[in-house]
Formats: sequence, C-alpha cells, structure tokens
Amino acid sequence: MTKRIFLFLTFVLALVGCSDSESFTTDTHARLTFSVDTVKMDTVFSSVGSSTYSFWVFNHHSQNIRLKSVRLRSGNQTGFRVNVDGSYLDNALGSVAGNLEVRSGDSIRVFVELTAPENGQPEAMLVQDELLFSLESGTEQSVCLRGYAWDAIWLHDVVVGKDSVIDARKPVVVYGGILIDSTATLTIRGTTLYFHDKAGIDVYGRLTAERCLLRGDRLDHMFDYLPYDRVSGQWRGVHFHSSSSGNVLVDTEIRNPEHGIVVDSAAFSSNVQRIFMERCVVHNCKGAGLKAFNATIGLLNCQFSNTLDDCVSVYGGLVVLQHCTLAQFYPFSANRGAALRFTNYYNDYSYPLFMLQCTGSIVTGYADDVVMGEMRDTTIAYNYYFEDDVLRTPEVSDSTRFVNIIWEHPVDSGMGKEHFRLIDEENLQYDFHLDSASVAQGKGCYL
Repeated sequence: MTKRIFLFLTFVLALVGCSDSESFTTDTHARLTFSVDTVKMDTVFSSVGSSTYSFWVFNHHSQNIRLKSVRLRSGNQTGFRVNVDGSYLDNALGSVAGNLEVRSGDSIRVFVELTAPENGQPEAMLVQDELLFSLESGTEQSVCLRGYAWDAIWLHDVVVGKDSVIDARKPVVVYGGILIDSTATLTIRGTTLYFHDKAGIDVYGRLTAERCLLRGDRLDHMFDYLPYDRVSGQWRGVHFHSSSSGNVLVDTEIRNPEHGIVVDSAAFSSNVQRIFMERCVVHNCKGAGLKAFNATIGLLNCQFSNTLDDCVSVYGGLVVLQHCTLAQFYPFSANRGAALRFTNYYNDYSYPLFMLQCTGSIVTGYADDVVMGEMRDTTIAYNYYFEDDVLRTPEVSDSTRFVNIIWEHPVDSGMGKEHFRLIDEENLQYDFHLDSASVAQGKGCYL
C-alpha cells in the first residue's frame, strides 16, 4: 500500500510540474527585456538590401511569456524585413507573426534587414518603423528600427562610345564597370562613384575627373568600429590602357580599391603626357597606389598612402612628383611595399627611366627604407633627381642627384608617422596633414 501511495504522489507531482512548465502568465507586470531599444542600421542605397542585424529578447520573469503577436507598426510600407525566432513576418500577410513563446530564463533572437523603396530625394533619408511585441497579458512593448536610404543612379557595364559627362548630385553606383572607348572622353565632375566588387574603370580613350570621389559601394560596417570604407580591395580601380593619353585628374580621391591607378606601357614620348594629377588622393589600396610603365606623368600636390604594394611604382618613362606625400602605413600586412619604387625594368622587360624627379615631397613609412631605386641593365637609361625632400632611406652621398634632403632615420623623433596629424592604427583613421611639430614644414601635398 505504501508503495502504491508513493507512486501515485510521484505521478501527481509530475503532472503538476508539467502543467507549471506549460503555463504562461497574464500578469501585466511580466515584461520582456531587449538587448537594444533601437536597431540602428547603416545607410543603404534604395532598393538594395542591407546587412542583417539582430538583437535578443529575454524573459527574466519567473514565468513563461507568450507573445500574441509580433508586428511592424507600418506593415510592409517601410521596407524592413523581420524574422523572430525562425518565424518570418510575411509582408504579404500583414507583417505579423503570432503565438511565439519565451520561456522563463530563456531568450529568442530577432533578425532585421532593410530594403527601402526610393524616396525621390537627393539626400539620404531616414527610414524608421517600430517592431511591436504584444503579450497575452495585453502589455505591448516595442523596439525602434532606424536606417537611412539613399536614392542612386545605377550604371551596369557601361561602354562610353562618345564624349560624355557624369555630373550628378545623386550617388552613382557602378556594377561591372565603365569602359571608355579609344575615341571617347568621359568627364566626371562633382560626383561620387560607388563601385561594386570587381567593378572599375578601363580607359582606352581619355578620362577627366574634377572634384570626384571614387570608392567602393559598401556603406555598412565590417565591425562596429570599422566601416567597409576603411577596408582595402573593395573595387578594381582605374586602368589606363596603352591607347590612352591626355588624362587629367584634379581634386579627386581614389579610395579602397585593389590597384588605385595602373598605366600600361605605350610608345614613349616626353611631349605626350599620359596622366596629370593635381591635389589628388589615392589611399588604402590592396595593390599599388600608382603603377606606371614607360609613361610620362605629372603629379602635383598629390597623396599616395597605405598600399599593400608600392604607393608609387615607376617602371621607366618620365615622372615628375612635385610637393607630394607618399606615406606607406598600410595596416593590414607587415609585408607591405615601398613608398616609392623606380626602376629601368619590369620582369624580363627593359623600360628606360628617362627621369624620375621628386621635389618638395615627403616619402616615408613604417619600414627603415621606403625608397627603392633599382637598376638592372647599365646600358638602359636610369636617371633620377631629388631636391628639398624628406626621404626615409639610408643617406646617399651623391650631391648631384640628392640636393637639400632631410634624411629620415627610424631612431629620429618627429619622423615617420609623427609627421602627421593622425595615424590611428586601431580605428584605421588617417590625416596626412602635417603636425605642427614636424620637420617637414613646407613639404608634401598639404602646404
């Protein structure tokens, strides 16, 4: 008899325990806790999906809580897409999910994306909505969803066959690339071009750019502290082919590409300038900043900085750098290239270096020696001249080729990255204006 009573009590207690674990409170004081009160999303281009964001919903109450519904206040009007613990808020069904449970001491995860409709405005516009959690108790809680959407002009695999102009207030997003035919000139003026992965510009004709920014199209963050715009290799860069000459870039920035600028070899002429650049910036390249073969090039007040390969590579030709800053502080690899390399060959090809002239410039970086002059064949022209420069390289006793040089040594204070206002290696932020304590006053691209 005692044994039967014990078994009966055990069975009853088990039922009670099971019943308690399956019960859901309607106490209005029982509330959920959220890991964020607002989901703050990066800017996206209208009609392009964002990255996926997420947050947690916790039940710290002693009893289970059932959600009668989770819904978007604006339904399907704002472009937010939500998945709550595996339940998708189907826009076709009113953007609502129901009968979701959060057990005591447990949590669920919510995923949010945004594909915003076009807003018809030239500026990025705020897009917001509320995600409403309606509990069985009648309590309603919410999390705010916020992002910015930007209407853009979309270009896909563009071939420029005649003289054309891109002059737009809206951002221009490029997929595939832009090819400028050998008979055409493309003028880009006062515009930002956002290049998708592997897209770039191939110039067979002529490119002129003024007051432009060329960069990758990722507007979001890799990490909270690191936007993709600070990550190299986001797009292909600008390639000037052998048929191209007379290119002019002024007040233009090329940021985060593979190679910034590549200039193919062509029949050399000192009277035919392949590229002239003034007050331009080429920054944060996964390859070279400028890689030029057998070309006549003029660089005035330009910055070439932070490249995995050389900031500037000159393989033959005639290149003049005047008041430029070449700063090799590439953060993603210790096996980075030189700040300046000049040679009379490349692989098995000879390229006469008619002249590399560098005046009033700063050539510096992390390494002890960032100026690399290389000659292989003494019968091939190899001419260079430096004057009024700061050079981070062992001192050279050649007063005919090196005039009024500040030789920068690694042990010297006020040299290297200490020249500049900001070298923030942790957050990858750089400002190559001179610090007031730098010995390079009057030199470089920021006078």
